[in-house]
Amino acid sequence: MMAALEILYLGPESGTCLDRAHALRRRGHTVAHWDLRKLLPTTPWVDRITWRLGGDWLAKFLLPKLDALLDKKQFDICYVDGGEYVTPKVLELIRRHARKIISYSIDDPLGPRDGARFRAFRQSLPLYDLNAVVRTDNVLEGEDLGARQMLRVYRSADEVSHAPRHLSEHDHLVWDCDVLFLGTWFPERGPFLKALIDLGVPLTIQGPHWHKAREWPVLKSHWRGGAIAGDDYAKAIQCAKVNLGLLSRENRDLHTTRSLEIPALGALLCAERTSEHMAMYDEGHEALFWDNAQECAEMCRYALVNEERRAAMAAAGHQRVMRNGHYNEMIVTSILAHASLH
Repeated sequence: MMAALEILYLGPESGTCLDRAHALRRRGHTVAHWDLRKLLPTTPWVDRITWRLGGDWLAKFLLPKLDALLDKKQFDICYVDGGEYVTPKVLELIRRHARKIISYSIDDPLGPRDGARFRAFRQSLPLYDLNAVVRTDNVLEGEDLGARQMLRVYRSADEVSHAPRHLSEHDHLVWDCDVLFLGTWFPERGPFLKALIDLGVPLTIQGPHWHKAREWPVLKSHWRGGAIAGDDYAKAIQCAKVNLGLLSRENRDLHTTRSLEIPALGALLCAERTSEHMAMYDEGHEALFWDNAQECAEMCRYALVNEERRAAMAAAGHQRVMRNGHYNEMIVTSILAHASLH
């Protein structure tokens, strides 16, 4: 059992980032969780500058407030989740208050999709004691940029947020559906989901920005609403007979957080066939995989007409994700252990 640590956790106080901070607390650590975005002006121009020019342009607004917060405080570890605003000068300040500084990102901070958003992260990469990433591509890219230590980990579900819920009759009335895609619109996703609809798949779409899709006239009648979280998120997945796992091409995904959360909630994952998905689950026994819309439609139809087989696969996938240990507490403990060793 790792000794309890004093941890400064820098990242959004929401979503999977908040889940990871809670996981550290459940492991016995004392966590001060600060959202650096809340130290910056509230204007939306801050976010536009971050994406178009880079978060390093905003460090001068951040440093005085962060310096005041850190006054007379000392931490064993500073755990940076994301790092859009963490420049070398910010790390220099933090280094006076933390013995080690580590970074973790479920995004693709060294890839092409997000433009200038991660300029500060790339500038600061060599100054972290450890950088944990979820893509093998990022390991070599980080080393080329001078990173001291790169660690590749899988994404993770959360022991609490993604524990199966008890479902009431009302929950089933609200959330039951045949095939669900729960996620944000990306340009490549519109044509794929339209193809499924054209192939007769009884599809439900839940998530933001789908009105931007060129295919919106077709998708609109299948869209149930925008982003959901918490119990609603969990119940929506549990109440779907089949849950689609779509990747982001520009984000270079071979698995996503949904790849863990869906089986963790005891639901059936039907995802794109990739090397990482196939390493995580036994195809046809613990999850369903496909290479194109035609095969995806076939997998969905197979699952929908074979109720007992569908339930058995969902149960087997749930057991597999637990055996694999792709949960927050294990992942954050592994990251801290590597930081302690190096």
